[in-house]
Amino acid sequence: MKEEKTNLINVCEWITKWAKIQPDKIAIISEGIPYTYSQFKSNVNRISHLFLNQGVKKGDRIALLLRNSRQFIEIFFAISGIGAIMVPLNWRLALPELELILKDCGTDFIMFDYDFLENAERLRKRLPMKVNIACSTGEEGKRGATPDWAMDYDELLNTCPDSPPIITWNAGDDDPHILMYTSGTTGLPKGAVLSHRKTFFNVLNANIYYDLSRKDVGIVMRPLFHSGGLIVDMSPVIYRGGTVIIKKRFTPEEILKTIEKYRVTILEMPATVYSFIINECRLDDYDLSSLKCCFTGGERVPVSLLQEYAKKGIALSQVYGLTEVSTLFWLPMEKAMEKMGSVGQPVMHSEVVIVDDEGRPVKKGEVGEVAVKGPIVMNGYWNKEDLTDEVIRDGWFYTGDLAMMDEDGYVYIVDRKKDMYISGGENVYPAEIEKVLLEHPHIKDAAVIGVPDKKWNEVGKAYIVVKEGKELKEEEIYAFLNERLARYKLPKYIQFIDKLPKTASGKIKKSELK
Repeated sequence: MKEEKTNLINVCEWITKWAKIQPDKIAIISEGIPYTYSQFKSNVNRISHLFLNQGVKKGDRIALLLRNSRQFIEIFFAISGIGAIMVPLNWRLALPELELILKDCGTDFIMFDYDFLENAERLRKRLPMKVNIACSTGEEGKRGATPDWAMDYDELLNTCPDSPPIITWNAGDDDPHILMYTSGTTGLPKGAVLSHRKTFFNVLNANIYYDLSRKDVGIVMRPLFHSGGLIVDMSPVIYRGGTVIIKKRFTPEEILKTIEKYRVTILEMPATVYSFIINECRLDDYDLSSLKCCFTGGERVPVSLLQEYAKKGIALSQVYGLTEVSTLFWLPMEKAMEKMGSVGQPVMHSEVVIVDDEGRPVKKGEVGEVAVKGPIVMNGYWNKEDLTDEVIRDGWFYTGDLAMMDEDGYVYIVDRKKDMYISGGENVYPAEIEKVLLEHPHIKDAAVIGVPDKKWNEVGKAYIVVKEGKELKEEEIYAFLNERLARYKLPKYIQFIDKLPKTASGKIKKSELK
């Protein structure tokens, strides 16, 4: 990049600078193969040339339908460096959902994994995609023939130099570099516009709680098409010049073996994965002494899971965030046991308040909506000024999440504001009921919604997933709840189902249940 651009915050500069400071340090371990910061930078340069050769300009959107991989990380930094905007696609979405996102962001450029060739071809027939690039992710080499309507990523890359690209525009600061679509739990997906500055301050916040240095090693377990994997797990480690370990997929046992082999220091994963590990593996069989912090968040975290790990001598600490602001609360590791169930305190680089319906701060111990202000807030929703104005008012982003702060300043998430219902004049928070249900030894998963009722206006309906090999009756559930909840909180209806509809980040799609 040209000298005059160094005064801008552009996340690609991290790679440029670390490649000068520590060219031989391992940056990425991909499917067991190490890559140095020097190799990392060379690949980012080549990819940048590839995009520029395809006519990409500042502000152009590039859609990625890729699995977690070294290639994904390198492409992310290259896109950022040339001032384009990455649109990561959740490959678990159905074709109409992917089509909706591509139409909304207005891109005609897609890079897709050979694993998703069928979906890419179907999307091409529905949309006027001008640039289609097929990419072999991981370290397995090319899989299958490249269709005549697409170009092969590796073949294009081999024609590109590894010298720094010359661009004629400035890029960074408040310019968008990610257009990340929300999970759409309450409606159609919306594209959150995330700037370089936002990512930078999110990374600074993470550095404080991870206590990062160049010696740290982290596993990227969450999908990179979500902010959890991209901004919470991968980016902070790279910013500090550490090492990230990535694979297309990890089994619970592979995670433990990876920690032991590479002396992993930082672990941040969904609660579901922590649950799989403790249920399927013997923790005592592995040397996990290198771990200095273990975090979880992004979905409901049962206190019983935290307690199970505590019995094994492992403190699991919680974080809380959402796409529009990334991580907003962190529970310090030293408080993980004492404040079990809390998502922690507001992050350093932000202003956070808990407010009532009139926007006035509530007292400690009272429930209100979380609002945040500062450099970690998104620019807005793509092409949706009306929706942006609904959630960002006077510079404050209203999260829609209800929380309570205790006397020590630690926050507990109560529920989504839209999920709360009023039964007989009483506010009922489904998350509170779900938390109790998940304490039942035979319940694997649970969700509660409010449904219309002639007498009480609204009542609760619980959807229950029973653990495999277990049996459960309605009267047993009511007997269990009766001892733990007020009567007005008890769901009037109970329905047993095989599986709850969820997003890729583990959040329940309550709109589908309703």
